[in-house]
Amino acid sequence: MRKVRFLIKFGIFLFLIFVIGMTGLYTYAYFSPKLELTSIGQMYIYDKDENLVYQGSGSSEWVNLNDISPYLIDAVISVEDKNFYKHQGFDYLRIAKAMMLNIKNKSIVQGASTISQQYIKNMYLDFNQTWKRKIEEAFLTLELEVHYDKDEILEGYLNTINFGAGNYGVLNASKYYFNKNAKDLTLEEALMLAGIPKNPSNYNPIKNYDKCIERAKIVALSMKNNGSLEEETYKNLFQDNIEIYGKRETNNLQMLMYYQDAVLKELETLNGIPSSLLDSGSLKIYTSLDLNAQTKLEEEILENIKDENLQVASILVDPESGAIRALTGGTNYAETQFNRAIQAKRQVGSTMKPFLYYAALENGMTSSSTFVSEPTNFVFANNQTYHPNNYNDIYANKNITMAAALAYSDNIYAVKTHLFLGEETLVKTAEKMGIKDELIANPSLALGTSEMSMLHFANGYTTLANGGYLTDNYFIERVEDLNGNVLYEHKNKKKMVLNSNYVYILNEMLSNTSNAKFQSYTTPTALSIASKMSKKYALKTGTTKTDYWTVGYNKDALLMVWLGYDDASNINNEASRWAKSIWVNTIEEYLKDNEDNWYETPSNIVGILQDPVTGNPVTNGNASVFYYVKGSEGNSISPDVNTTE
Repeated sequence: MRKVRFLIKFGIFLFLIFVIGMTGLYTYAYFSPKLELTSIGQMYIYDKDENLVYQGSGSSEWVNLNDISPYLIDAVISVEDKNFYKHQGFDYLRIAKAMMLNIKNKSIVQGASTISQQYIKNMYLDFNQTWKRKIEEAFLTLELEVHYDKDEILEGYLNTINFGAGNYGVLNASKYYFNKNAKDLTLEEALMLAGIPKNPSNYNPIKNYDKCIERAKIVALSMKNNGSLEEETYKNLFQDNIEIYGKRETNNLQMLMYYQDAVLKELETLNGIPSSLLDSGSLKIYTSLDLNAQTKLEEEILENIKDENLQVASILVDPESGAIRALTGGTNYAETQFNRAIQAKRQVGSTMKPFLYYAALENGMTSSSTFVSEPTNFVFANNQTYHPNNYNDIYANKNITMAAALAYSDNIYAVKTHLFLGEETLVKTAEKMGIKDELIANPSLALGTSEMSMLHFANGYTTLANGGYLTDNYFIERVEDLNGNVLYEHKNKKKMVLNSNYVYILNEMLSNTSNAKFQSYTTPTALSIASKMSKKYALKTGTTKTDYWTVGYNKDALLMVWLGYDDASNINNEASRWAKSIWVNTIEEYLKDNEDNWYETPSNIVGILQDPVTGNPVTNGNASVFYYVKGSEGNSISPDVNTTE
């Protein structure tokens, strides 16, 4: 009996301590500065001409609670926080139930965050599950509750929550998914929207319509259980498919969000921006985006890709500055947010060869150096062998020049060059040009078997496109706070890392991939699109069983296009034509107002007319100009490597 009385007294004591403590916290929160809600989360992203291309939450798209469908309000409260209007920021009974359930299951199977807590977490905090973050969340929730009434909190929450596919706030989501204002949502549309924030990617109705409906039915059940939905109405929900709109009123580009995601990823790496602003998103971000180029790139992808499962990644760069003008990381951001331009690593195939041949030029070979192109079995120590093939098993069965090997993308010549130089030479050369991915020094590296990020790969090609200068490719020109104070400004950093003479020779050789004079026992790899080119380009294609690349540039633009499947399935040969069409149509449109801005011939370079395949001197007929550093002119024959024919 004495023990029971002790426990009762102890319980009362703890309760009084809790009440006194909470009273103190609420009092302290009341006298703390009032949280600013309408400016938090204002993320503005601008293109290179300082036109606004994206507005985050807290913008002019903010909608009053009275202009939001009552269906949506009831649905969100029912599924997220049914006691929202009764508690003071924390639902203690719900917390206790969740704790008991989680202890019983020995894992976290249920949370107990209120709408107020979620709002604070979305606006002010990161999502790290640390005690420091949880304490911050709890105190800020108290501040929110004492300074704002429930309707104001709910209004702010609905205007800032993530509804997927880049839509923050109920008005953006309503217009995007259903082409209507938030107040005009039907019950079924409201149920679908209310279910999305639980997992914005998984419950996106464009990507996963069935899963979205399943989640919407769970929301409907919570409404029924809370008395907000009649039994008969509940039974008759979703008898017919709901029409999904899936477009934006302005800048209706379904791949633009990939660029914006890349911008936000770069933002995290910049110095000088207060973490509080990074967390809240109260920033103006001025980017290098060319909206016309982005639009054309997306149009060409949608026009040319005939396989809905095939993905496309692409990057358009200004070689002089490294500014990234356009980017796509997939064919439809609403369906998948995985950004293949910056997150994926794929084999680059023969687009690796320009790095190899630059190394060859730097190590004494010339554009007319020859190796025999024929079926070859390479033999190494311990009787290990390597037997690469040319595309379609086409071989010259005689000596061919480096210029011809590059124009035809001859694999045998590439491997012989690679082994002649030493396998580490290509690794070091690629690193020098700015490629950050780890490369494996093996015989097949010359054929692009190492996997790379497109963004990193573009660094290497930018070095070739600007004449040999290493520069950082970038998205963000300037960052300001909402008052216009400059927090960050990009400064170009260029360092000469290559010999400009050899870069010029290499670029001239790469222009031969579309040169009809090189048509012989086989065809240059880009000759099929030569008729569409109004300007001179250095161009290289790359093919593996699972990937197609087209990469080309001149002084004014570098464009990379990749096609492939996410599951690395074998790719149809027709995709090569699609990649080339996307590349040529986009870059031609982008440069249509520019003159043909090819590289100026260095004073130390001379040109000689020679046979494209053999390199023999030619005075007339089918001759092409071969370029040399003065003193290295002529047809130099490279020593062969250890092979068994």
